[in-house]
Amino acid sequence: MILKLHFWRNVPSSYLQDVNCPFSAQERQETVDWLLGLAVRFEYGDNVEKYRNCKPLTEASDAQKSVDPLINLDSNNPDFKAGVLALANLLKIQRHEDYLVMLKAIRILIQERLTPDAIAKASQAKEGLPVALDKHILGFDTGDATLNEAARVLRLLHIEELRELQTNINEAIVAVQAIIADPKTDHRLGKVGR
Repeated sequence: MILKLHFWRNVPSSYLQDVNCPFSAQERQETVDWLLGLAVRFEYGDNVEKYRNCKPLTEASDAQKSVDPLINLDSNNPDFKAGVLALANLLKIQRHEDYLVMLKAIRILIQERLTPDAIAKASQAKEGLPVALDKHILGFDTGDATLNEAARVLRLLHIEELRELQTNINEAIVAVQAIIADPKTDHRLGKVGR
C-alpha cells in the first residue's frame, strides 16, 4: 500500500479521535506508525486462528530476559516518561506510545552510533568523487522524482556499506589464512610444515 502525500491532507481529525489515536494529525510519522499498528491488531483480531500457531522469529532466552535492565523500570512514573521523551527528542527518535519501546530504541542508537569508535569513524572526512545520480539506474519507479532521487542515494549508500563489509570480510579471511596456511620450514626434518 503506497500512501501519497495528498492522502494525508484528507485524513479528518475526527477519524483519529474515533480510533482513539494518541497523536494528532500534525505528528505524521507517529500517527502513521500508530495506525499501522492498529491495522495489524485488527488483522490479527479477524484471523486469530490463522496466526495463533505462528512462532516468533526470535525468542529471547531466559538468561537474556533476566539480564534486561529495563524490566524493573516503572514505566508509569511521570519523571521516567519525561526523561525518555526528552532523550527521544534530543536524539530525534520517533515517538511511540510505549515509553519502554522508545527507551530500547534510544539504547540501540547509543550502542550503535554514540560509542567512541563510532564517533571517531563518523568524524573522519570521507573524500570521494562527485556522483551524477541521473546516470544510475534505480530499477523501479516510485512515480515521484524526489522519491526516485532519494532511493538512488539510499542505494548508493547501501552499496558503499556492502563494499566496506566485503573489505572487512576479506581482511578476516587474510588474517585466518595467515594463521592456518603459514608453513614453517624445519630444515632438520627436511620437510615443510609444522
